[in-house]
Amino acid sequence: MRTTRPVESTGPAKPTRSTTTAAAVAVLAAALLLTACDDGGSGGDGSGSGTDDRAGAACRIAEVGVGIEPSPAPAAGDTGTVAVTLTNRGPACVLHGFPTVRLDAGDTSVPVPRDEAAAPQRLTLDEQGTASFTVSYVRGGTDGTAGLTVRAAEFALPDDASTHRFPWSYGAVATRGEGRPDATVGAFQRAGD
Repeated sequence: MRTTRPVESTGPAKPTRSTTTAAAVAVLAAALLLTACDDGGSGGDGSGSGTDDRAGAACRIAEVGVGIEPSPAPAAGDTGTVAVTLTNRGPACVLHGFPTVRLDAGDTSVPVPRDEAAAPQRLTLDEQGTASFTVSYVRGGTDGTAGLTVRAAEFALPDDASTHRFPWSYGAVATRGEGRPDATVGAFQRAGD
């Protein structure tokens, strides 16, 4: 009858040159794979570097052309409008909600409230894409006692500290008490809508 003896272990096996080389290759391959997965951004925010991908960024005053199309109120008590068209001259960008509009009446500057009936939306403007908003107002008296003698209007886009100013030659703007203008600003919409 044949008997088998248990094999005794004498300690860990000494690595051979071929197993050391194989392990080094595996570590190097893993490092290369991890490097290839890096997005190139700092801090891991996915922002990348060296590109100007602003497709989700807010539109900026410095990168839009501005067109003003008034339809002035003919007499005191009538309603007039001033349509402002924006043409994107930069990379794709986003407009959302409402612009901030102020009327400059010399010694005072007053904000124009939002039109509560307007439905805000998010618009992406490609290069040369256009959008617009409208300022509606009620014309005040010609003597300036029944309204604000507006000299200029100024607006800012959401998420942009810069402003654009244009002269106001459409008559006085009526007030609703406490110097508030009888005016509203609409939400951004695609030009032509």
